[in-house]
Amino acid sequence: MIISFGGEAGSGKSTIARRLARELKWPYYYIGGMRRQKAKERGLTLAEYNKLGETDPSTDLEVDKYQEELGKKKDNFVIEGRTSWYFIPQSLKFFVKVDDKEAARRIYNAAQDSEERNEDKKFQSAEDALESIKNRRQSDIKRYQKYFGIDVFKESNYDFVVDTTNLSPEEAFQKIFKIVKEKLTSKS
Repeated sequence: MIISFGGEAGSGKSTIARRLARELKWPYYYIGGMRRQKAKERGLTLAEYNKLGETDPSTDLEVDKYQEELGKKKDNFVIEGRTSWYFIPQSLKFFVKVDDKEAARRIYNAAQDSEERNEDKKFQSAEDALESIKNRRQSDIKRYQKYFGIDVFKESNYDFVVDTTNLSPEEAFQKIFKIVKEKLTSKS
């Protein structure tokens, strides 16, 4: 079984996907991390790299080809990426969503603790993070519609939708883990 996670920035999908992979003892692939690394190699923030991607399809196509190949050659892994559901259609697809203001609060707080995400300019407030989230969403919508004709935020593309707005990280994980355990049990 392949389990894919897509969804909104700040929803907790990375935390959930990483932990799920650890619990299952499966490999974990993080497409956003690959994109962040490619942006860094070019001396860009993720926001700048996404903007470049609006006219340069190579910024998306390389990682998308990679995940498509993974889906054809491997099994029993967890992958997180906005387009993973599309490039690995046989995966168990989760969309993790969150209210924009709660997402901004989470991202702002996380940014205070780490430079690692290479998200955007240094956030001075949760309002800066909110603006960044909205800009990123628009860029994602534009790029994925232009290159693949898909809407990565359309919930009907996924098998399960989980709203983490009012859930702790533990509650969100347990909700998804329960679904996965049921699917694994019914498969065996």
